[in-house]
Amino acid sequence: MMLLPQAGIMAQNQSLATGNNISGTPNETGVFLVVLGTVQDAGSPHIACKKACCASLFLMNDHSRRVVSLGLVDLSNRSKYLFEATPDMTMQMKALKGYVPDDPKETPDGIFLTHAHIGHYTGLMYLGKEAINANQVRVFAMPKMKIFLENNGPWSQLVTNKNIVISELTDGESVSLASGLQVKPLRVPHRDEYSETVGYVIQGPEKSALFIPDIDKWGQWNLNIIEQISKVDYAFLDATFFDGEEINNRDISEIPHPFVIESMERFKNLPSEEKSKIIFIHFNHTNPLLDPESEATREVLENGYRIARMNDIFKL
Repeated sequence: MMLLPQAGIMAQNQSLATGNNISGTPNETGVFLVVLGTVQDAGSPHIACKKACCASLFLMNDHSRRVVSLGLVDLSNRSKYLFEATPDMTMQMKALKGYVPDDPKETPDGIFLTHAHIGHYTGLMYLGKEAINANQVRVFAMPKMKIFLENNGPWSQLVTNKNIVISELTDGESVSLASGLQVKPLRVPHRDEYSETVGYVIQGPEKSALFIPDIDKWGQWNLNIIEQISKVDYAFLDATFFDGEEINNRDISEIPHPFVIESMERFKNLPSEEKSKIIFIHFNHTNPLLDPESEATREVLENGYRIARMNDIFKL
């Protein structure tokens, strides 16, 4: 039986204590997802934030606060993949390697990008010659995302120096990583200033997951989110803001994420087994779901949903 990193064990115990049951424990041949980050692009503590949500965090290094990322581990093939290249990628890459302790490779076997917002691709900078000077790390990206990286510095230097090799994705077409392990991108509506935005369906040997950290509103998607949830075993969904009170100093139309209260209203008539698939993730620094003891956390759990916590394990 493979031993989990100590941080993972502590996180599992914390999650169990708050009602967010772990869905599986990896073994020597397992395929699983691990939560490596749960926070919105700018992190927590948030730059220059003077609110109570961040004030004390500037005085400590809270290892539960990393920008949103999932790790995919295939122990049978001793391979590992990152979903998102975040500003916290140095810690996330090291944590991911800890789940495959006999793997000599420091870098992932592949990195899947969702879009060109700062929390989702800028970690690629650590693969350049100023840092690890990586050798041909495979990066999976949609066509516009690929063009953006190839034609804009400093990302273009990663391509020129062959620190990364970009594999172009096609909306709705699966990429096979191993026997019984596939990843499929799905276009979603979002602020696409530099690239498309996608979520992913991750299909394992036994179970599957939907990962949509960013979307404008569920009703704007050309696919039905409830139908998509019915097709998978886990659904990691955009929970940037709990409600509008968090952003009373911002124009809501400029940041049109689905509020958690809106999502819960949309999903309220789902049977309990469908609700339990939903795992909220991608929390703004103001989001009370970051606090396991908050009233918002209790409300979400009591309504049958789950909340992503660092190092949670989900068997595929």
